[in-house]
Amino acid sequence: MTTPGAYAFELGDTIPTEDMQESAAQLREILLSHKGEQITVVDEQRESQTLVLAPALSKLLRDILAHIERGEGVTFVPNSKLLTTQQAADILNVSRPFLIKLLEEKKLPFTKTGRHRRIEARDLFAFKRERDAQRDKQLDEIIGMDQELY
Repeated sequence: MTTPGAYAFELGDTIPTEDMQESAAQLREILLSHKGEQITVVDEQRESQTLVLAPALSKLLRDILAHIERGEGVTFVPNSKLLTTQQAADILNVSRPFLIKLLEEKKLPFTKTGRHRRIEARDLFAFKRERDAQRDKQLDEIIGMDQELY
């Protein structure tokens, strides 16, 4: 996910080069073929080390590498980061007034710093996961009703 603003950590400051894209594709294929098994890595001094990746970390790296392989920039937002209402709205892909309405309806926790509302990234991403799951469930129900008609 690429999001604007100085509240996130970007990988580099440019779009991935062709070399980076090719390297990302190769590393992603290696990770796909091992799925958390032991991998031997050779460092700059030509010494080999055995590396075991947890499945969740392997999946995360594969997802990141897929974005780089497609030439897309990648941005990380730490879970503990406090986001402004505009930053949170951008991540949810909603308007700032709509986000503020969610906050006022207590559908999303926030804190106040002076007059300004701040949303913790972990709360925002939990809300987003729940919202997306509900949306998927509703779409499945609609598809099911449509199939019953035929």
